[in-house]
Amino acid sequence: MDWFTADGYWLGRLVFQRGLAAVYLVAFVAAALQFRALIGSRGMLPVPDLLRHTSWRAAPGLFRLHYSDRFFGLVAWTGAAVSLALLAGADAHVPLGAAMALWALPWVLYLSIVQVGQVWWGFGWESLLLETGFLAVFLGNGDTAAPVLVLWLLRWLLFRVEFGAGLIKIRGDECWRRLTCLDFHHETQPMPGPLSWFFHHLPRPAHRVETAANHVTQLVVPFLLLTPQPVASAAAGLMVVTQLWLILSGNFAWLNWLTVVIALSVIDWSPLAGPPPDQPGSPLWFEVVVLVVTVLVLVLSRHPVRNLLSRRQAMNRSFDPLHLVNTYGAFGSISRMRLEVVVEGTADEVVHDGTRWLEYGFRGKPGDPRRLPRQFAPYHLRLDWMMWFAALSPAYARSWFGPFVERLLRDDRDTLRLLGHNPFPGGPPSHIRARVFHYRFTDPAELRATGRWWERTYVRDFMRPVAGPVPLRPGREAADDQG
Repeated sequence: MDWFTADGYWLGRLVFQRGLAAVYLVAFVAAALQFRALIGSRGMLPVPDLLRHTSWRAAPGLFRLHYSDRFFGLVAWTGAAVSLALLAGADAHVPLGAAMALWALPWVLYLSIVQVGQVWWGFGWESLLLETGFLAVFLGNGDTAAPVLVLWLLRWLLFRVEFGAGLIKIRGDECWRRLTCLDFHHETQPMPGPLSWFFHHLPRPAHRVETAANHVTQLVVPFLLLTPQPVASAAAGLMVVTQLWLILSGNFAWLNWLTVVIALSVIDWSPLAGPPPDQPGSPLWFEVVVLVVTVLVLVLSRHPVRNLLSRRQAMNRSFDPLHLVNTYGAFGSISRMRLEVVVEGTADEVVHDGTRWLEYGFRGKPGDPRRLPRQFAPYHLRLDWMMWFAALSPAYARSWFGPFVERLLRDDRDTLRLLGHNPFPGGPPSHIRARVFHYRFTDPAELRATGRWWERTYVRDFMRPVAGPVPLRPGREAADDQG
């Protein structure tokens, strides 16, 4: 190994690159299948409206040059095709410069999507994918050994992901310090998975162990990433185990899978890899580019570092419009009660006490109490996630819930495709309403007696019955109901 390359990491680089390509593939397919109803020209938050009110400098991307739904679809499906090619190893069959261009293409395409995605693409794992994808451009291919500097930048990224998440917890909700947060979290997390009911019913001492282990993994183990091998590999392995536990216990899109992929780049695979393949020395131009990128990342890291040291630490924030170096964190506070917005419609022309309301079913979020939560991660159900935020506060839904209901009243095909069940297959309803329910997991005895995974209780109206193309704002309705 010379000063620039790490010969023993050729397999680790390969595992990382293929894993990242798989995550890219999921992200692009999810965008292609969901964008029309969310941000399309006739969507809830249309991209053309956004472009008219923002600047190039604030949100650079391809859609500044041209936007149409057809062009967005082309961008998303092109990204999926390139990701599939990278997953199949296309970068190994082209020269180094072409391989870098091949990895830069999905980064540019996905950056363009995130820049116009608004609240629907405002999650922390979007920035994490972009930051990881940017570093992947400079990892090279079989024409050279893996650059040491980029491998260390990946360690620095993994450190910020884990340590930032640990700090935001220990500084935030007191239940993290009391080791009681997981008494609630498995039940109240944004989108439970098929095993969440079982995790919730683990004995309380097991929840204490879960929480304590989380603190160790996120507050202590990250510093071991900065140590020599094999300690760094062991630290990354512990992080992989923790992420797999989170994958089993809930649906967090590709956040956990991408964190696993980054951690795999830290592990020294040389005992399993055998002798490294013959690889020529790195060309001078490549070394210069990697050095420049390293300096750039270190300079941009000052903002995330300052945020980590701040008592007012922010979660999941980007400090530059290209999302090159970001800060991460999650669940600084834990909900003690699960609230869900249930959307219902009726065919009755006049609403009265005897009106029969039928419930719209969502793909992932809790609805029918007899329905076991499904596994969707790493796929991201964006509408379902935002419905969870809407239940926390109507303010989260003020920009899009009215347009969502309006499209249900119009029987909009693209919007209905985001749902799991449309109770009005023959035509649109005459009225729509939304109500807030308290959901809690049943206990084993209740499950045996009723067949219900959830017990739900009406809390309040979220939106009173509306008809016609322009429903009222949910925030105003909720305020009226509470006043």
